[in-house]
Amino acid sequence: MLSYLALLLLITLRGIHATCGIDRRHVVRSFNPHRNASSETTPLQVGNGNFAFGVDVTGLQTFSPFATMSTWGWHNFSLPTTNGQTSVDDFTGLDWWTHGRLVNYNQPNPAESEISNWLIQNPQRVNLATIGLSFGDDDVTEEKLENRSQTLDLWTGQISSAFTYSGAPVEVETWADSSSDTIGIAVESELLATGSLSIFFDFPLPTRNKFDAPFVGVFNATDQHITSLEAGENSATIRHDIDATSYHVTVAWDSSAGILGPLDGTHRYILKPSQGVKKIKLSVAFSPTPSTDAPSFARIATTSTAWWESFWRSGAFIDLTGANCPNATELQRRTILSQYLTAVNSASSYPPQGLVNNGWYGKFHLEMILWHLLHFARWNQFALLRRSVPNTYSTYLESSIERANFQGYDGARWGKMTDPSGRSAPGEINSLLIWQQPHPFYFAEIEYRSFPSESTLKSWDEILTATADFMVSYAFFNQSTKYYDLGPPMYPASENTSPNATINPAFELAYWRFGLDVAIKWKERQNLPAPEKWTKVRDNLAPLPIVEDAFAVYEGIPNMWENTTVQDHPAMSAIFGLLPPPYSGPPLNVTVARNTADKIRDLWDLKDCWGWDFPMLAMNSLRLGDIDQAVAYLLNPLFEFDDAGYPVGGSRVPTPYFPGSSSFLLAMAMMAGGWDGEPGPHFPEGWDVRVEGFMPGL
Repeated sequence: MLSYLALLLLITLRGIHATCGIDRRHVVRSFNPHRNASSETTPLQVGNGNFAFGVDVTGLQTFSPFATMSTWGWHNFSLPTTNGQTSVDDFTGLDWWTHGRLVNYNQPNPAESEISNWLIQNPQRVNLATIGLSFGDDDVTEEKLENRSQTLDLWTGQISSAFTYSGAPVEVETWADSSSDTIGIAVESELLATGSLSIFFDFPLPTRNKFDAPFVGVFNATDQHITSLEAGENSATIRHDIDATSYHVTVAWDSSAGILGPLDGTHRYILKPSQGVKKIKLSVAFSPTPSTDAPSFARIATTSTAWWESFWRSGAFIDLTGANCPNATELQRRTILSQYLTAVNSASSYPPQGLVNNGWYGKFHLEMILWHLLHFARWNQFALLRRSVPNTYSTYLESSIERANFQGYDGARWGKMTDPSGRSAPGEINSLLIWQQPHPFYFAEIEYRSFPSESTLKSWDEILTATADFMVSYAFFNQSTKYYDLGPPMYPASENTSPNATINPAFELAYWRFGLDVAIKWKERQNLPAPEKWTKVRDNLAPLPIVEDAFAVYEGIPNMWENTTVQDHPAMSAIFGLLPPPYSGPPLNVTVARNTADKIRDLWDLKDCWGWDFPMLAMNSLRLGDIDQAVAYLLNPLFEFDDAGYPVGGSRVPTPYFPGSSSFLLAMAMMAGGWDGEPGPHFPEGWDVRVEGFMPGL
């Protein structure tokens, strides 16, 4: 322990020397996004992790109805009325043979299609409102606006937008409060004074679409939901009722104005300044219950400025601006913009899915929680990580124990596609995927590295104990081989194999050992005995499958390194990338790991990869000492980021796909801080790079 602390002190001292004089504000603002037209797929956003407001080029949602989303805004459609399918308790799932016994899995049952589909599609996240500029009776399109200009100031969280219409300049400021679901808007123009410009509020209906992108909800089903207005002197509250869901939008303004609506056949309301008013400032607060204490525009701007400056000045930082190289400049751009966007979209009280649009009905995925959130720890932004972890696991622990018990296992079996209720949506892949199970051990170990305290140990102990109990209970002792097997039935991370044929996938086996190693170590740190079975299963897990001197997707896979075996997520690269070498058992065969990386580089269908695949491959390359290949993966043309830094989803998933942002930051942290045995920066030779605040990874 003493030598490790000495190492950290050395790294800290080296970091102080290397980073003296970094002008963080200059670096950050060098990458402020600028637009002169709206994007077809992504807004510019203001937000705080639990709430976000996306805008088009006008600074509002005038022409492109981008979303206003929060972590609390969810809606359920009415339950089916078919006899025997009117309650979630009517859902029975499906039984599969699993090692000689029938196990019930949370999968759609053809005999219960309506309640099965209801559980998949509900709840879905709500677009709380659309707010934009109204030009009265004029038929105005974005193309009719002249001199369009828009900038997002990353240092303060302010969007400044300007354009000219009918010869009159219009300026708009957009902010989000740092601690509430409130936006601040300022609009200035002569058009306000003449009655030619006003502000509208409109309310869409949620849909049952799996993917609602780039826009969420529909505006042409006005008879299926209700809005009502309660107006005061300089404020108003609009209530929105959708089935059993209701919430409130409180608007307060500083100038003489009146609000009316809804307009005929719509749920649109108009805030119209009085004659002669050239500038209006307003705050718009969203809440599940009525609110009368919405912060003012001035307070919103002040708190946003303070919060973002604190965010950028705290935590770790990478300065690549001295490298004078196009690749370094692009990595810096992606790094800065990804930090902003993940703080807006992922630093939430629930596992994140992003607050731009709805993918998978807006539900979050527990196998993706590591890719979404781990970078906050590696960038020393633990306050943002702790908004949801370990609380998420504590909240879902009871339902996960019930899930495992119902299937005849010990401990807690974490779900996959879930929502605030903790219920896991029915699905064959959803119910048979297992690589989310060891994630708590990775989070816990990373936190303990920075905070090696009794408090950290206690905060995770119940979660890790229940997780390990399930993992050893799930492993099946094979009487023929005398090893403990994983599966079948199961899906590996690639999700593209036959579940009844999939046994002992390489990455999952390595991750199982990692998790049990941490579980045992966690007990030892508390001077507590680890259950004997934990050690027995860990020490007798099946060996990692190898084909042609490289790791295979799973044991016995036909035609490995051909056809569909080289598609989807190349998770074997994570065995020596995301994961460190094993802490116990046979040492990692680095030759096999290198052969695997070579085969993936040469044979894998990278056109079928997306999001976190490329950073995962980059981390593998870093551990193998190939820094140039790591950079090549991070800048692969198939791994795109748009002009505002959003990761492009591609044909498989909607844009933006935020695991691309967060996993990119995870790889950059590894490049900046190194890992056990290789601490410190790992950038291409000749690059002038300065870093600070990073601790070596595992």
